[in-house]
Amino acid sequence: MQLNWLDNETPTPALLSKGFPEKMVLLDLETTGGKATYNRVIEIGLLVIEQGEVVERWQSFIDPETSLPPFIQKLTGIAPSMLRGAPLFAEIAEQLLGYLEGRTLVAHNARFDYGFLKNEFQRAGISYNAKPLCSVKFSRSLYPQFKRHGLDQIIKRFQLPIENRHRALDDAEMIQRFFLKSSALFSDEEIAATCASLLKNPALPPLLKASDIKKLPASAGVYYFYDASGVLLYVGKSVHIRNRVMSHFSQDHKNPKDLQINNKLAHIDFEKAPTDFGAQIRESNQIKALSPLYNRRLRKTKKLYQYRCEEDRNGYQRIAIEAVELDAEGVDERFGLFRSPRQASKQIEKLADRYFLCHKLLGLESDINAANQKPCFRAQLKKCFGACHGAEEAAAYNQRVTTALNNYQLKMWPYPGAIMIEERDMQEPENVAFHVVYNWRYIAKLSLIEDLYDQGYQLADRQSGNQYNNLNTDSLSAPTPEDDRFDLDIYFILVRFLVDAEKMKMHNLKIWPLLPCSNDL
Repeated sequence: MQLNWLDNETPTPALLSKGFPEKMVLLDLETTGGKATYNRVIEIGLLVIEQGEVVERWQSFIDPETSLPPFIQKLTGIAPSMLRGAPLFAEIAEQLLGYLEGRTLVAHNARFDYGFLKNEFQRAGISYNAKPLCSVKFSRSLYPQFKRHGLDQIIKRFQLPIENRHRALDDAEMIQRFFLKSSALFSDEEIAATCASLLKNPALPPLLKASDIKKLPASAGVYYFYDASGVLLYVGKSVHIRNRVMSHFSQDHKNPKDLQINNKLAHIDFEKAPTDFGAQIRESNQIKALSPLYNRRLRKTKKLYQYRCEEDRNGYQRIAIEAVELDAEGVDERFGLFRSPRQASKQIEKLADRYFLCHKLLGLESDINAANQKPCFRAQLKKCFGACHGAEEAAAYNQRVTTALNNYQLKMWPYPGAIMIEERDMQEPENVAFHVVYNWRYIAKLSLIEDLYDQGYQLADRQSGNQYNNLNTDSLSAPTPEDDRFDLDIYFILVRFLVDAEKMKMHNLKIWPLLPCSNDL
């Protein structure tokens, strides 16, 4: 039986990912037909994006100076009466150009919209050229598990609300909401790489053969960069290996490391994975095992740090940074996982600024005058509301502390025992992997379910539909893996997927509960 305990949806962020171009225009056109050199624009709708935020919306009907075909009227809901008195394209051309100049043009099936824009501007005596970002190609790159990427399919896939399909501004809004959903599901780096590969014409490194690029798949997995002597330079992962690799050659090489890699790169190898989940796990493990020359040094951290909250004698929550004992009691009062006290301290400084928390109570400022309850330095700057000297009630201060730490609470393992995560490529169902996980520890990757027995596990009773809540949990103690140390990077990957129902569904991941093998097996 499959265990479906998750009911959380991916939270939609307020801003687009920083991986998108800083300045964009999301545009949609409605036209009298499909031929840009003959048919005409009847409606324009656009959203101006600055730093991930919509700063302006604009819509206008356009007089096409020709009749409106009945099938277009039926498709768009635009009647000839709605176009009477509308401006000619030439009359709004300069205003439209003002929106477009200096910004990346984004459209769904950009070739269509860009072709109409070029022809309409040309009729108005204006030369317009751009390198548009196509949201269809963007969808194909980040969601290769799906066959169709039309706007109707995207709206259905993400359950996006829309009132007037095939109206310019409404359709442009759908692109923005699709980008917001993608911002929640993918990292800034993955989105930036996808946009770079679609917007730029890369030049291959001098030592790299074109045949190495041709064999790269348009699917998820891990890739390896080697120099001419076979030295491993870099390990990376992506949901679309080819585009991600090409994005390395599209960068401006402002980072000296990028330029060094490109000058040395002579060979590329790869491993496919069914989904982004397996790619992330594999990349993390491979970097630790192989220590590539140019990867950030990842290692299994021997000691981690957390925040511990305790009320002082005046009822105010104080935060201390302590080394973690992951199996110790009292984890409900501990928050966050950090590699060093410095990293934990830097993050608490950011939270203090955002939530007006007191540096004394956070341990960031000396508290030698605690007995006299002297105001902290930030209180004088109006950045602390006075909890340090009793000017703010403890309940109000403590509520802000709770809010600030809400996203930092250590996730408790939500299962009584081990689980198996089934990862299957939606386009190639035979491409499947099984991951055994227990208490946020990654135990093994399997190609066959039968190999579970070698790990000391078996599937819980699939025939009877037995669920964990029907099992004797006293018997669920897990076999001890050879290396059961807590890996912070693996923990974060598992949390990103396991607590996000939409991400699990999007990547076709299924969870199966496991039991230790019986002694008589």
